[in-house]
Amino acid sequence: MNPQDVHVAVLMGGWSAERPVSLNSGNGCADALESVGFRVTRVDVDREIAATLKALKPDVAFNALHGPFGEDGRIQGLLEILDIPYTHSGVLASAVGMDKVKSRAVFESVGIPVAKGFVANRLDVAREHPMEPPYVVKPISEGSSFGVFIVREDQAHPPQELFAEDWSFGEQVLVESFVHGRELTCAVMGDQALDIVEVQPQTQFYDYEAKYAPGGSIHVLPAILKPNIYRNIQKISLEAHHALGCRGVSRADFRLDDRPEGTGALVCLEVNTQPGMTATSLVPEIAAHAGIDFGALVKWMVEDASCGR
Repeated sequence: MNPQDVHVAVLMGGWSAERPVSLNSGNGCADALESVGFRVTRVDVDREIAATLKALKPDVAFNALHGPFGEDGRIQGLLEILDIPYTHSGVLASAVGMDKVKSRAVFESVGIPVAKGFVANRLDVAREHPMEPPYVVKPISEGSSFGVFIVREDQAHPPQELFAEDWSFGEQVLVESFVHGRELTCAVMGDQALDIVEVQPQTQFYDYEAKYAPGGSIHVLPAILKPNIYRNIQKISLEAHHALGCRGVSRADFRLDDRPEGTGALVCLEVNTQPGMTATSLVPEIAAHAGIDFGALVKWMVEDASCGR
């Protein structure tokens, strides 16, 4: 593929809560694609995206959208209808990966460990503890830790924010037991599991600020783990990628309780089919550690693009 002959539309923005992250990811990817020679059009996605793409006639759509519509199978379905090759996962993998309940069921079906959990109505959860603390409450289909609450052992009441009239993350929430220990993430590129990062958030947990604010978290790469645990996390990351039917790049997130007094539990929290591609994002950092700079990473993603994913 000669980059100069390829017109890439970088899809970014959109209207989800993750719009600012998507714009950051998209512009960073567009800069990198231009630096390796592609002809790039930056597209701030709105409800007229089908007409915009028909007029642009790009060779490839680079999907830098995050959140609902962008990573839940809907934009992927539109690109399939328009017959425009696109990056990242296809319709089904994107839809299932975005839905934490459905992806948990897939993981459990192939023996991938997950935290104990169940679905509950947000108002019921707000009234009384749905399980013995500590536990986590999270929306079923959101990213960037929007709407996530960690309820500690000493909290007398569940998150009262769940009562809010302007709550926009759905009436049903996922409740999971909290796993103490370390936050780990592993990138998968094609059919290869790359290295593992330990994320040490400088806030209460790996929330929006920790993910995207400079200095919001410390990244230890490669994570300092026993070799057998390291290999096992890589193995599970690839298994989860394949179980969902992911394509291109994905990122699997884990908790590991390897404290001296801990349980030794390792659980897979989720697979992100549209991992962030900002300056502070984990996948570009992991790829760079493997000798794949940002330009080479996005070039590979464009070359990997297709329909029928």
